[in-house]
Amino acid sequence: MTDVLRPWRAKFPGVEVSEQAVIGSPAEHLVDASAHAALVVVGRFTHGPRPGPRVGLVTLKVLHHSTAPVAVIAHG
Repeated sequence: MTDVLRPWRAKFPGVEVSEQAVIGSPAEHLVDASAHAALVVVGRFTHGPRPGPRVGLVTLKVLHHSTAPVAVIAHG
């Protein structure tokens, strides 16, 4: 994760990023972390067996329960 985020941290040094490895429900951890976040960023699929954009269960739960704004980013 650190290697993936390195170029983005260099490009936007003023943005604080928190990395954590946790066990359990990803959605629950993201919703809990939203209490201390300025923005929660989650992804959505852009391709698959069905046409059109869609969100997964984690993204859907975060959208419904986050206390911080949520940005949904499309990825392939």
